[in-house]
Amino acid sequence: MTSKTRVVVIGAGLAGVTLARRLGELGTPALTLGDEEHRPYNRVLLAEVLAGRYGAEVIALPSPAGLLRGRVTGIDRAGRTVRCADGSVIAYDTLVLATGSNAVLPPLRGLFTPDRVLPEGVHAFRTMDDCLGLSKAVRPGARAVVIGGGLLGVSAARALAVRGAQVVLAQQSERLMERQLDPAASALVRRHLEGLGVEVHTECRVRDVRSVGGAVRSVEMGDGYALGADLVVLACGVRPRVGLAREAGLEIGKGVLVDDELRTSDPHVRAVGDCAQHAGRVYGLAAPALEQAQVLAELLAGDGTARYHGTRSLTRLTLAGAVGSGSEGPAPVSPGSGGSGSVGSGSVSPGSVGSGSVGPGYGDPSPVGPGSGGPFGGPDTPFDLAAFGETDPRPGDDVVQLADATRGTYRKVVVRDDRLVGGVLVGELGTVGALARAWEGAEPLPSDGGPLLHLLTQDGGS
Repeated sequence: MTSKTRVVVIGAGLAGVTLARRLGELGTPALTLGDEEHRPYNRVLLAEVLAGRYGAEVIALPSPAGLLRGRVTGIDRAGRTVRCADGSVIAYDTLVLATGSNAVLPPLRGLFTPDRVLPEGVHAFRTMDDCLGLSKAVRPGARAVVIGGGLLGVSAARALAVRGAQVVLAQQSERLMERQLDPAASALVRRHLEGLGVEVHTECRVRDVRSVGGAVRSVEMGDGYALGADLVVLACGVRPRVGLAREAGLEIGKGVLVDDELRTSDPHVRAVGDCAQHAGRVYGLAAPALEQAQVLAELLAGDGTARYHGTRSLTRLTLAGAVGSGSEGPAPVSPGSGGSGSVGSGSVSPGSVGSGSVGPGYGDPSPVGPGSGGPFGGPDTPFDLAAFGETDPRPGDDVVQLADATRGTYRKVVVRDDRLVGGVLVGELGTVGALARAWEGAEPLPSDGGPLLHLLTQDGGS
């Protein structure tokens, strides 16, 4: 079978679905090919599903018109066609790669069985199938080892703890979420996890996965100590999915190389989202993917002036409560929202500064007082984080920090040449909107420092 479609999008994740829907709104319909059997979904909310707070259907994205399920096996650039696993051939005028990224599987001894599959009980945490498999396997009292203490590992560890598992989190570097947080904020995240019963080990390397009868039984640490395990979760980062692009002869760096028009080395092929590398950078975040999709939709619909110049994004994370916490469902992610998606349990929602979009639990102060358990007291307590810009100061920078150990809140901003260049907030985020707008505007701050102190301490502005 051969069909003709002007725009073909490979990938039905957040970037691909957003692009296709926006193109439809602009009168340029697209055919979208997705290789997962599930409806398109908001990947950043998978930890909500694992925690039992949402069903899979709650995080589904609106499907664009022209969505087909099918795995693309090859691209013929000369003939401008794509081949699918079912034997069909689809022609295109413009092809868009929105293939996303794959979970990184670390080089551990025993990670694969002789048949080159993961042992029973060992799970990556990247797709809906990964999430549903983990949800089915976890039970109260199960021994779970999470390998990786970045955003994904922290999210998974908290979700498993909420489900009643005995969780050990092993992080090779010296602190949790080191890419997003400074040491003080990272320490608060660790305190939060430990308050839920998670055993956290930093500067800890896992070297071996041991299985019996094809099922995991333990993991061995770098010092030879063995941890019993019924479940092992691999949260070691992601890698751009570029296999199709490489086989088609497109230029590849860490991702598929694109210019300001999201154009690859073939002018008839574009790329957006996690698989794209723009100006030397692969973002791997929701906000750039949404912004790239918006720009590309405008270009393909005939706006020759649209350009993508990179994203200065605000990263917001809410480690929200379990079922019954009283939070509302996730806010929708849609074109024109400013790139700020839903925020959920263990989910990051990087968004354009000042977009005002919120998700479950976001912006609500953690309850403090009798019976609440304080800001670290239990699974029903939201734990909010926000980070933007440069959070590590350079020599000569000014740093303003405010910490409240009782409430478990922490605020820090970095000022360089009288301009706000970055900040990190933990706990109450009432000031995040005003601070982020000051950062985005890059305007000189008044020399007396009063307005900056007001931005740090005022309760509104988000």
